[in-house]
Amino acid sequence: MGGWLELDVGDIGVTQSATLAGAEEQVRDYLATMLGGEPDEYSVSVVAALGASRRQAPLRARQPPRPLAQAEAASESRRVAWDLRAYGLSVSDVAEVMDISRGRVSQLTQKG
Repeated sequence: MGGWLELDVGDIGVTQSATLAGAEEQVRDYLATMLGGEPDEYSVSVVAALGASRRQAPLRARQPPRPLAQAEAASESRRVAWDLRAYGLSVSDVAEVMDISRGRVSQLTQKG
């Protein structure tokens, strides 16, 4: 991914962050610089756009298994975590996207 994430701030402009986890703070700082005020005065919602095929995968992996067996749901979570890591996201950023802990990402992406 080149080490930096591009953060599109609507009609205001574009900034960047080294991690997805730091994106919200970076956008708040950017808005305060561009529009004035203090960073904590801004409400920010970060949405990861990872490409059409990847965008919905983390959300599917978080849904509780309905007709799927628990083993199939776990397999899907592992696949999503592997795909996001292969896409170039850090363990911290995969955890942020999937809404799980960094330790869980490490478990899901262990070889073996």
